[in-house]
Amino acid sequence: MNAPLASCVAAPSATPAAQPDFAAIKTRQQATWASGDYAVIGVMLQVVGESLAEAADLRAGERVLDVAAGNGNATLAAARRFADVTSTDYVPELLEKGAARARAEGLPVRFQVADVEALPFADGEFDVVLSTFGAMFAPDHQRTATELARVVRHGGRIGLAAWTPEGFIGELFRVVGAHVPPPAGLRPPTRWGDESALVEFFGHQAADIRCTRRIFNFRYRSPQHWIDVFRRYYGPTHKAFAALDEAGQARFQADLTRLLESRNVGGPDSLVVPGEYLEVVITRH
Repeated sequence: MNAPLASCVAAPSATPAAQPDFAAIKTRQQATWASGDYAVIGVMLQVVGESLAEAADLRAGERVLDVAAGNGNATLAAARRFADVTSTDYVPELLEKGAARARAEGLPVRFQVADVEALPFADGEFDVVLSTFGAMFAPDHQRTATELARVVRHGGRIGLAAWTPEGFIGELFRVVGAHVPPPAGLRPPTRWGDESALVEFFGHQAADIRCTRRIFNFRYRSPQHWIDVFRRYYGPTHKAFAALDEAGQARFQADLTRLLESRNVGGPDSLVVPGEYLEVVITRH
C-alpha cells in the first residue's frame, strides 16, 4: 500500500523504562554481525536492493550513499544504474564482502567504515540515501533518522527496506528474544517497518513518505535446512545458539521449527516462507 505523509498519523511512543547503553549495545551488535558469515544470507536478498533502487527512481550520476550496507545489495543495485556510490557499514568484514562483489562486476564504488548514527559526511552531500535491512538495527532510532535526513539534499530521497513487526522476521526476533533477551529498554528494530513510526522519525523533515508492503520469500529445502543455514551464518541466530546450553539450544530449535512450519506455504517437500517488509521512499523537504 502507499502511505503519503499527509495521510499518516504518528502513534505516541512509550518512554523506555531504562536508558539503554547505546555504546555497549553497538559494540555487541558489531560482534554479532561480524560472526557467522552474513554475506551467505545477504546475497539472497539482492532482489530487495534492486526493487528499492527502482522505487527510489535512481538516476545515472546521482550521489548515492548506502548506509549499514552489509555485503552491498543496495550498493550494487545503485552502481548498476551508473550512480556515484559510497557504501558504508560499521563492520569492516561486511564491507570487504561488498567490495569483492563490486570488483567482480567491475563496478566503481567507494567503501568506507562509518556508523549510521554519526555519518562522516556534510549536510546535504548526497542526492539519495539507501539502506536495506541495515539502518533499522541501529539502537538509537531517532538519531539514525536524523543522520539519514541530514546528509540528503533538500528534494533528495531516502530509500529504506525494513522488516515489519507482523511479518516472519518480526516473529523470528520475538522468538530469539524469548530465549536470549535484548538489552533493557532497547526498542525493536521492526519499528522501522511500521508506517506510523516512520512518520514519527522523519515527519518534520519529509515532504512525502511513501510506503509499500512487499514480500521476500525465504526458499529452503526444509525447516531444518533453514535452521542449519541461519545457525551457522546469520549473526543473531548464530549468537543466540552460542549463548545457550544444550537444553536451551534444543528448546530454541524446537521453537524455530514451529515458527517455520506455521509460516511455510511450500508444502511438505520444501520450505517457502513469505517475509513481509516495508519499502519506503522519503522525499526530503
